[in-house]
Amino acid sequence: MVHDFVDPSGALYCGPSMARIVPVIQRELARAREAGEPVVYLADSHLPDDAEFAMFPPHAIAGTKGAEIVPAVAPREDEIVVTKRRYSGFFGTDLDITLRERGVDTLRLVGDCTNICVLYTAADARNLGYAVEVVRDGVASFDEEAHRGALRELEKTLGATIV
Repeated sequence: MVHDFVDPSGALYCGPSMARIVPVIQRELARAREAGEPVVYLADSHLPDDAEFAMFPPHAIAGTKGAEIVPAVAPREDEIVVTKRRYSGFFGTDLDITLRERGVDTLRLVGDCTNICVLYTAADARNLGYAVEVVRDGVASFDEEAHRGALRELEKTLGATIV
């Protein structure tokens, strides 16, 4: 939920569905915080010449406003932000050890690009032995057909629970 995906002026704006999921993510954050569950953010943060830009326009370049998490769902001081350069939050990051150190065995995912970041993070999570829950109304994509297909894949292939 960085500016370049959520803000209409962002470099890779994911569309009006972003405004729809913000309140759902806010509710999920409140629920998790109230329950004392760890809240971990995954945020795109690319190098200016990142190889991903062969597929997508330059976006979420480290140190720019585009890579900042939008204020509506901003982390608290005690919450962790894991930056990533690829679709999966696990690839090339310390997300796995961060979660294991906190005793996490189930991930509850919300955020943008159901068919990209959410799907690939969920796939790696399942491969690493985590249970995965995806909040249906808390995920969205710029491609509605791909979003629906990703939800099916998450549930039918990866065994994620869609809540």
